[in-house]
Amino acid sequence: MSSQRVQNKGEMPIAEVIRLIGLVNYQEGSVVSRTIVKRATGTVTLFAFDEGQGLSEHTAAFDALALLLEGEAEITVSGRPLRTTAGEAVLIPANQPHSLKALSRFKMLLTMIRS
Repeated sequence: MSSQRVQNKGEMPIAEVIRLIGLVNYQEGSVVSRTIVKRATGTVTLFAFDEGQGLSEHTAAFDALALLLEGEAEITVSGRPLRTTAGEAVLIPANQPHSLKALSRFKMLLTMIRS
């Protein structure tokens, strides 16, 4: 039997080099997302936020790592605003209120850790 993992529909290609930024595109006045890896242990999702767009304050049951790929955002965790630019990351702890706002158009890779 082969131990090779089967790719789920819509996920990024397995064992190929890809340019993450190109997998999700900006849309005027919108937030666009695409889940590129989905497993029982977690998910990896790409986001593209148009300038001024965001996600209102919410909580999640799991830790999440937000890595900005381009642009600039304000990620607020438990009332603390964190100005974040391309190449920077924020670890958002489980069950803590957080929100995001695009200070400019930005793309982000979000890794949810379900453990």
